[in-house]
Amino acid sequence: MEDLIIIDGTQYSNWGPDIYEEMRAGGVTAVHVTLAYWENARETLSNLGRWNRQFEQYRQLIMPIRRIADIDVAKQSGRVGIMFGLQNCATIEDDISLVEVFAALGVRSMQLTYNNQSLLAAGCYESDDAGITRYGKVVISEMNRVGMLVDMSHSAERSTLEAIDLSAKPIVISHANPSFFHPAKRNKPDAVLKALAARGGLLGLSLYPFHLKNGPDCTLDEFIEMMLRTIDLMGIDHVGIGSDLCQNQPYSVLEWMRNGRWTKATDYGEGKADAPAWPKQPAWFASSADFPNLVAGMRKHGLDDDSIRKVMGLNWYRIFSEAEHVSDHSIY
Repeated sequence: MEDLIIIDGTQYSNWGPDIYEEMRAGGVTAVHVTLAYWENARETLSNLGRWNRQFEQYRQLIMPIRRIADIDVAKQSGRVGIMFGLQNCATIEDDISLVEVFAALGVRSMQLTYNNQSLLAAGCYESDDAGITRYGKVVISEMNRVGMLVDMSHSAERSTLEAIDLSAKPIVISHANPSFFHPAKRNKPDAVLKALAARGGLLGLSLYPFHLKNGPDCTLDEFIEMMLRTIDLMGIDHVGIGSDLCQNQPYSVLEWMRNGRWTKATDYGEGKADAPAWPKQPAWFASSADFPNLVAGMRKHGLDDDSIRKVMGLNWYRIFSEAEHVSDHSIY
């Protein structure tokens, strides 16, 4: 399947040529990278500046994805396409105009929350979920207008269901697994996944150990069996991969992801039993070079080539395309 387009819906690795070479070795066509967690607008602009230097320095290995058609260019040129996403709404602060600003700078998606209550919605670690806020409703509408995907990966159940209904275009849960596979707070119940699929949305299955049954000891067969059950639940057009790989990152990055600036204490996020260190990846998916293992596992379990193409990349391609052409008033 040399024509296979592989799109990873979420990563936050310590980017550099070694990571890019691993992605090329794994056949990755494009990766949706995390641009910011708790960074404000100015700090996020600095992150964009660092990426511009990466594009200049490693132009033979990577290229920016400004339009969905650029994914095809990346495939043809043998480079890895880089798409930007925000794992929180902190970047837009309390200013609706910043949604369009960051969309124009190449941001393809934004999570409405990162675990906590935000100005837009409730996070999955909050005890109370009041749903989408007044500000959240207008932000969703603006994201639809400018072609930015709504992502509810770290959001609570009511907020997620309301976002699915409020959005004029399909939304995503870019990196999570079904609760039936493992009862992590970040994994999603059947009701949410059915609603997501019914409105044309997409779930990116996560390879992050805290989201897997038996953590790093989860087997490839167990993961693929979960994938097949999810496909039965949601349909083949609504499942992709969002690995959530965080390679070569120091523990200070994990602390920033979980703690931000909002707490003085350590917020372990996924459970104190596994803190304070990065969890170990399963041996069969230690890096982006291991994407072929997923393809082999899918074939072993009877998925045909068309289904493999959809899960490995074409479903992501489709939903990014739908977001890009969301409106006659889109900035694209």
